[in-house]
Amino acid sequence: MHIISLPMPWKHWSAERIGLALAALAALGFSFKAIFVKLAYAVPQAQAVDAVTLLALRMALSLPVFAWVGWRAGRTLAPLTPRDWLAVLALGLLGYYGASILDFMGLQYISASLERLILFTYPTLTLLLGVLFLGQRTTRAQVVALLLSYLGIGLAFAHDLRVAGDLHSVLLGAALVLGSALSYAFYQAGSEPAIARLGAARFTALALLVSTLATLLHFALRQPLAALRQPAPVYLYALGMAIFSTVLPVFMTSAAIRRIGAARTALIGTLGPVLTIFFSAGLLDEPLSPAQLLGAALVVGGVVLIGRSKA
Repeated sequence: MHIISLPMPWKHWSAERIGLALAALAALGFSFKAIFVKLAYAVPQAQAVDAVTLLALRMALSLPVFAWVGWRAGRTLAPLTPRDWLAVLALGLLGYYGASILDFMGLQYISASLERLILFTYPTLTLLLGVLFLGQRTTRAQVVALLLSYLGIGLAFAHDLRVAGDLHSVLLGAALVLGSALSYAFYQAGSEPAIARLGAARFTALALLVSTLATLLHFALRQPLAALRQPAPVYLYALGMAIFSTVLPVFMTSAAIRRIGAARTALIGTLGPVLTIFFSAGLLDEPLSPAQLLGAALVVGGVVLIGRSKA
């Protein structure tokens, strides 16, 4: 009996090529998160699943993986100090709890395409935070990057307003997602020194455990247990979000950074908004306009400039 062996060309790839592939796959996974959310909201039922319940399902389904990784990563390392625990607690609340809940709420009002463009401004927001609070200075390229990014968001915003015809809803959704991007920018700015002290795998796992517990507590305080009784498609979309838009991209990003560095990984991540726009058009039937594509190009161009200036 002959066993057929499938070709695995990546076994012969260089570390750089593997890193580039992992970064691209991570961008693909993250870009699909908004699609899963919108599909879950659209599942036919008497009352659509709410943001808190959907986020609780996503984080609960991710919990076993991050608990196992946190335990594995911390076995041979020094125990955390009270300062380390405080950093993990604060950043966990900001990153995957605060940013996620605001993002899920915003997606109830705006398109997945506009959500991804606004959320993707977190590198420019991180730069602004450094200028405002850390005494950093900007270069001419960074100023141009900021202008490009926010001009692109303006174009995408005008597109959503024209399609929705409801200024209040679009403003509310955009404000919520901008709050999400700001929360994630604080997380990014604070995670670098924490990762240097604790290690990437342990810090990421612990921060996500904090986020998961905060999300489940939020759900317990706001929603009855019966809210978890959802149609099967909602569970499938939440599971897809947990696996393909949370667990896998997080670890792919870490592996890519290890092989090609943070700057190149971030630049490849600029594929995210463009992928979301095309997925939104193909899977959600969201309209696709030249203004939207131009807005995406401007945002991506701004983020590329930010990444190159930091590099």
